Amino acid sequence: MESISANIVDAVAGEIFPATLTVAEGRIARIVRETAPCEHYLIPPLVDAHVHVESSLLTPAAFARLAVAHGTVAAVADPHEIANVMGIEGVDFMIEDGARVPFKFFFGAPSCVPATPFESSGATLDVEAVTALLRRKDIWFLSEMMNFPAVISGDGEVLAKIRAAHQVNKPVDGHAPGLRGEPLAAYVAAGIQTDHETLTHEEAAEKLALGMKLMLREGSAAKNFDEMADFLASHPGRCMLCTDDCHPDDLAANHIDNLVRRAIQRGIAPLQVLQAASVTPVRHYGLPVGLLQEGDPADWVRIDGFESVTILETRIGGQVVARDGQSLLEPEPAQPVNRFEAVATDAETFSVPHSGGQVRVIHALDGQLVTEAMAMEPKVVGGKAVPDPDRDLLKLAVVNRYRQCPPAVAFVHGFGLQSGAIASSVAHDSHNIVAVGTSDAEISRAVNRIVHHRGGLAAVRGDTEEVLPLPVAGLMTTVDGYRAADSYGRLNAMAISMGSRLQSPFMTLSFMSLLVIPSLKLSDRGLFDADTFSFLPLQLRKE
Repeated sequence: MESISANIVDAVAGEIFPATLTVAEGRIARIVRETAPCEHYLIPPLVDAHVHVESSLLTPAAFARLAVAHGTVAAVADPHEIANVMGIEGVDFMIEDGARVPFKFFFGAPSCVPATPFESSGATLDVEAVTALLRRKDIWFLSEMMNFPAVISGDGEVLAKIRAAHQVNKPVDGHAPGLRGEPLAAYVAAGIQTDHETLTHEEAAEKLALGMKLMLREGSAAKNFDEMADFLASHPGRCMLCTDDCHPDDLAANHIDNLVRRAIQRGIAPLQVLQAASVTPVRHYGLPVGLLQEGDPADWVRIDGFESVTILETRIGGQVVARDGQSLLEPEPAQPVNRFEAVATDAETFSVPHSGGQVRVIHALDGQLVTEAMAMEPKVVGGKAVPDPDRDLLKLAVVNRYRQCPPAVAFVHGFGLQSGAIASSVAHDSHNIVAVGTSDAEISRAVNRIVHHRGGLAAVRGDTEEVLPLPVAGLMTTVDGYRAADSYGRLNAMAISMGSRLQSPFMTLSFMSLLVIPSLKLSDRGLFDADTFSFLPLQLRKE
């Protein structure tokens, strides 16, 4: 048995008091209140309420090693990235790898594999497969239902997946960017309970009024926390905190602790913030995560106070897993699993014949998953439309990684590259190869670096290159998370040195093929209008 004295931050009862905790066999056996204040505070453990672990470029065990240093002990994780590549085999990999560390992963059954029928993925999870997953004890919820048009229109297969979750009393996560009015009401009425894609106060208020819980998100690409943070004060029991997608350099620097810190600095009461950071996700999903109550698992975070919220120690089941900002979990290298059939390309593969007139252009927005649609006159050389870095009109390509076929090619504005190209096999949600560059030759070279490693991130310019191989499903590295963070930092730095104006060029690139987020995206099958869920020709018709 072990006794620990501290100021207890009880976010369940809504009070703070000095006490001595007795820990036995990994649980809080007793809490005895004291009269004299203590130096430090124990707060409930932090929970990332919605995250795709794969987007950290780390395996679950490696993700955990970084996260515990920031007071995170649990993650509600949607494994649909690897499921789109490898199906149930990929989901099993995530669960088994996560079980190698004491961190508490709670994986869901991916609801949209493939995310849409308008792209090529490596697997399909039909109603039967999703139902079988939901019946497993190691699956906790139905992952975000991204195909909101199918829900609203009453698609039988989509609704059957939702019913399968309800039948086993497991929550259903949502994905409803910009959805309002009758379509939103129909979406919620189908039994969907959460949303992490809310962009405005008006949208948030409407979703709350319909009974949804809001996940306030701050990821590497989508940064919506500041816009939504005030709901922590007005609806602390209806809000959760999440990252959604968090690249390794950001995870090495901070995690949910950063959102807690920022919310308190805004003047929101710590007990309200911690209710959203811990209590609400634990109760919503029914997680076996301790909340500093007698009989709970001995999960908590020791901090110095609420001015800096410095993480001094993280415990899971009584075990100290991080101290003074340093993780105590040892690196756990994974054995790669993968599906990757793409072959090397040449520059001619990406040429675009053009006879005149404007082309549709994707406008990439910094810090957002959404894009805008533009039209521009391309630069034409020898009857072919080519990139024009002077106007930030670059070429974007998606190469099918699951079978050999011609790439889809379009144009994009907003990346700002003045030379070279970058490419990635992390391309939501089907994870084909996506590349953007200033010439066909550079795009081909960047793509070929990805092909050579059977997955990865690459930046090339002339004779210079930076590559982070991702041999686990083309999504995750086998190296330690801190090394991955350094490598990813070098990749971003090289992209910025090539002229990119984006905070996170590779993260933004990875969402250029995400068809379920408006407005204009690129599938491996062509240019796609995410507002109407239909393909568009690259070239606009001449009047």
